[in-house]
Amino acid sequence: MRIITGSARGARLKAPRGMDTRPTADRVKESVFNILGTRVREARVLDLFAGTGNLGLEALSRGARSAVFVDSGSASVAVIRDNACHTKLLDRAVIYRKDVYKAIEAAIHNRQIFDMIFSDPPYNKGLAVATINKLDAAGILAPEGIIVIEHSCHEMLDEKWSRLRKIRSEKYGETMVSFFANQEIQQSANEPGGIHETDSHMSGQL
Repeated sequence: MRIITGSARGARLKAPRGMDTRPTADRVKESVFNILGTRVREARVLDLFAGTGNLGLEALSRGARSAVFVDSGSASVAVIRDNACHTKLLDRAVIYRKDVYKAIEAAIHNRQIFDMIFSDPPYNKGLAVATINKLDAAGILAPEGIIVIEHSCHEMLDEKWSRLRKIRSEKYGETMVSFFANQEIQQSANEPGGIHETDSHMSGQL
């Protein structure tokens, strides 16, 4: 597990020992960030169920303005801090040991807005659906922001919610990555870094 490109390119990331942490595979992460493109630059990032900090740190390495990392595990929070120090990205990182849904409530209370929200909850526990439901109600996504949720291909997420709509899904073996945006925002097919709406799924091979 490593940072793929940017200021911390090639830096190896630690994972908590003996913990049931499932970091995003490098091949999946690379594909996700290729889809996100230049919109990562100067983005305000929220990384939920952050685990190792893999996704948020990749965003910071690629030029994101800031990243807030949230995980309820003490071992994960310690590893995120170590990884942020190792990659020299700690100055733009805020790390919380907190229940994810309480953290979302705190963001609402503090009127925080994010351009990019990553969520990688444990698979097959209903947490992907619960998280998008909570984010849909929260209204903490910037008008042209993007939510990226990694989940099992056996967990189906609805296309439309009250505020949000699914704009893209990609399948990588047993892993599905779903992209959500605000319903009123329509991406131009010609916009640099745009995420095109599609019903197709990629195969497990990248």
